[in-house]
Amino acid sequence: MKTDKFLVGFVIFIIVLVAVAFTIALARPKPTYQAEDKPEGVAFNYLFALQQGDYERAYGYLSPSVKGYPADAAKFRKDIQDSWNFGGLKNGSLSLEVVSSESVGDVVIVTVKETTFYEGGLFDSGESSSTFEMTLEQKKNGKWKITDSERYWVYCWDIAKGCK
Repeated sequence: MKTDKFLVGFVIFIIVLVAVAFTIALARPKPTYQAEDKPEGVAFNYLFALQQGDYERAYGYLSPSVKGYPADAAKFRKDIQDSWNFGGLKNGSLSLEVVSSESVGDVVIVTVKETTFYEGGLFDSGESSSTFEMTLEQKKNGKWKITDSERYWVYCWDIAKGCK
């Protein structure tokens, strides 16, 4: 029996390619919290804390000036868990990336790109992207706080009586 050198070379090439792909995937740094001295970092940290299930930390980024501000971190957690729009955040089916910020008067509007991953067809990329905005203001103590967001926000926070 004669060994086909081309086939052996091709199989070795595929094995090396797979090994390199795994090495790159495993060597990527794990996401971590960012500095909180800029509104972009606070917006990222709020979303990252929600993804990590660190509701107390996420609550700390919310401005007490929000009309329906939750009374404490436990109420914040309940509001989040009762909300339908936080589902994909923890199952890894999406990624969030701060893409820009713009000062408008005394507030900063941070734009976040949300990419959702799903099972696509043969000619489908398996992902879709959109952007949303978060509004932050700097408090007298110099800390940035979130006052509004188009997503990852419980809408009853926008009314004076808050969530039930």
